[in-house]
Amino acid sequence: MDDEPDGEPCPSCGTNNRPGRTFCRNCAEPLKPRAQAAPLPWWRTRWPFNRRVRAGSGRLLRGTLIALVVAALLVAGFLLVPAGRYVVEDVRDKLGGTGEVSPARVTANASAHGHPAKAAVDGVTNTYWGAPKTGDALTAEFEDPFRLVGVTVHTGVSKKAEVFQKGARPTRADLTITTEDGKVHEKTMTLADKPGEQTLRMGISDVVTIRFTIREAAGQGDGRPIALGEIEYFKRT
Repeated sequence: MDDEPDGEPCPSCGTNNRPGRTFCRNCAEPLKPRAQAAPLPWWRTRWPFNRRVRAGSGRLLRGTLIALVVAALLVAGFLLVPAGRYVVEDVRDKLGGTGEVSPARVTANASAHGHPAKAAVDGVTNTYWGAPKTGDALTAEFEDPFRLVGVTVHTGVSKKAEVFQKGARPTRADLTITTEDGKVHEKTMTLADKPGEQTLRMGISDVVTIRFTIREAAGQGDGRPIALGEIEYFKRT
């Protein structure tokens, strides 16, 4: 086979070929092979992202994954941040001190004669607010919002057991607590039918009003009012 000295050598066998030929006259290999495509990234070679995936689909996948991660972080933040804040505030309640806070004003929707609403917050237990019936409520309003950590109640007309049993006294009450932003929290307080203080622990920030509604009572009859000897509100200090 004659050489073509002026030709271009074949990249496979080295035989010269005249200009313009497409394949080598000796080995028939392409004289100008096409450039090899760059290898695909590993994730494009795995099902379902194999070599049949359209060009540019990697950007779509990355964008989708990023969007899913961002959405997951937002959801986690929405769910976990309030819970984390609650835990922090609860720990602070337990480790911090407490102090009694007096309402700026206290009112009742009804009161027995001689037993006004203010008698429930006068600091002594030998006077009392007398509710004519279950369903009556005492409302305390506070000048400055505060972190409510507990409510302590003294029921009955006296701390002396023999006198205590002679009057009507609440055994269950609902507390409606309103915060500065207008949010309402509902709590139920079950009261033992005995003299002495009873406390309901809480943890509510920015409280401005607390309504104490009597739902059940013992010792009613003969027109005796339901006696709430004293109610005290405690804040975190």
